[in-house]
Amino acid sequence: MATAHLPGPAGHAPPDGNSVAQRRLAWAGADPWRLIRRALWPVGLVAGLVAVAPILGAGSPDFDASTVLYLVVGWSFIASGLVGWARRPENRVGVLLVAVGFLWFAPELLAQSTSPFVYTISVLLWNAWAVVFTVLLVAFPFGRLVSSLDRLLVVFILLPGIPMQALWLLFLEMNEGPGNAFLVWPDAEVAAAVDNSQRVIAIAAFAVLAAVLVRRWLRASPPLRRVLTPVLAGAGAVILFALVILLDRIGGRTELLDGIFRVVLASVPIIFLVGLLRARLARLAVGDLLVQLQEPRPPGALRDALARALGDPSLTLAFWLPEFEGYVGVDGLPISLPTEGSGRVATIVERGHRQVAALVHDESLREEPELVAAVCAAAGIALENERLQADLRARLEELRGSRARIVEAGDAERRRLERNLHDGAQQRLITLSVALRLVASRLQPDSEEARLLEGARAELKELYRELRELAHGIHPGVLSDHGLGVALETLAARAPLRVELSVDVDARLPEPIEVAAYYLVSEGLTNVAKYAQASAASVEVSRTNGEIVVQVADDGVGGADPGSGSGLRGLADRVETLGGRLRVRSPAGGGTSVRAEIPCA
Repeated sequence: MATAHLPGPAGHAPPDGNSVAQRRLAWAGADPWRLIRRALWPVGLVAGLVAVAPILGAGSPDFDASTVLYLVVGWSFIASGLVGWARRPENRVGVLLVAVGFLWFAPELLAQSTSPFVYTISVLLWNAWAVVFTVLLVAFPFGRLVSSLDRLLVVFILLPGIPMQALWLLFLEMNEGPGNAFLVWPDAEVAAAVDNSQRVIAIAAFAVLAAVLVRRWLRASPPLRRVLTPVLAGAGAVILFALVILLDRIGGRTELLDGIFRVVLASVPIIFLVGLLRARLARLAVGDLLVQLQEPRPPGALRDALARALGDPSLTLAFWLPEFEGYVGVDGLPISLPTEGSGRVATIVERGHRQVAALVHDESLREEPELVAAVCAAAGIALENERLQADLRARLEELRGSRARIVEAGDAERRRLERNLHDGAQQRLITLSVALRLVASRLQPDSEEARLLEGARAELKELYRELRELAHGIHPGVLSDHGLGVALETLAARAPLRVELSVDVDARLPEPIEVAAYYLVSEGLTNVAKYAQASAASVEVSRTNGEIVVQVADDGVGGADPGSGSGLRGLADRVETLGGRLRVRSPAGGGTSVRAEIPCA
């Protein structure tokens, strides 16, 4: 069975339940917040009812839709927060939702007191819910403030919400309630100035907050955008709240706008809750994933299926290869897991306590651990199978690299030998020939010694020619100095039969390609001269569709067997090392054609 090690803080391990003491520990000690969360359900219900108790008890006609919406807002935040807190205790979003709900009810609860101090505290906390609501919006979905802009927004909402509210109370003389316990110097003008400043700062801060939230949603990755949907509703709520503040200051009617604001505000925690439940409902889509994985699929199809199941088009698979002690991608090439803060995280998948692969996905999927775990479990077998395929591709890639290194080392050694022969043995033979000629010039032309020296010089000349041919066969210096076209012209001129040469390449090619093409033509013409019984041969080199095409053909007897000798097999290895392919057509009596196609960007 496949298991997933999800990124993020680890939860508590459940006790084995072997004793009453352990069960009590699980109830009271392993998660001490469980009792608090359960107690907050009735406390939140009672808080709402008590907040509207004066209206309910008096049978006041003020108990209308506005009062109902007031209760819905507070209760929706508390209920959604408690559910989210229970499901994701390591994330502060649930706690913040609960705090907003209780702070929504707190002013009305405290305002029922006959104590001037408590009543004044209710006025001080009148908009405290907005501060925590701002923290909730900018901290979502990870439950923490991650940038200086987030902290700055919270400060600018906090400033008019608490400190300036306290400053306003220092000068405000209340005409209702038990009195203002914070009153220091009654001054209506100063109080009005502070109030106006509060409203201006709050409206500007809420406008900037809404713009930041919308921009964050627009720039988010698809999975993060899905998670951030509640933030859009929150942006709408803060804009409406700013309008309510503005209309209230200029004396406009705010009843309708306030009702719309409360409806939108109440929808925010509900959307949060739907987002949490959506992750659970999305697990039903894992059944579709299982159906898709029943049939064998080509490389890359598994990644596409998992990306659709997780809703993350950027998903990447990394397969663990123990022998290489690292991860490789679907193509078998090495791949590194993302680092912290990169916006990407890796979920490790195991089968039978053995690491199989890692799903590299968007960081926002941390908020949907159940979905990720279900997808990993469903795709465990398929991931294991594809890991084996990735292992094979990695080994093939390693083999291809080894072949390339062997060919490169062989070519380097050929160049070294050619240079040594040219600069060493050949130069010494030339020097010796010059010395023999000087000696012969001092002898009588018809003497026995002169005839012996002339024979030695002839042998020396033939030895020099053979040595030059040997050096040219090891590595043609003309290829390095003048390019493929000139080197092939030299081969064609030295061939013992007529050769039609066509080289349609404008510029110099990469050295490995030029060397491969040269040796292909050299080996091909050698085979034609030895075995084909041909009267003519043709050599064509061209660039077509990003490939270098080299073809050697003759009009001989045909019947060549590519597997019977090492020459063509060695050429095939060289061409395949460059990512190309070698084809040999040699029907009996129809001549032989050797064609190589080598990629060349």
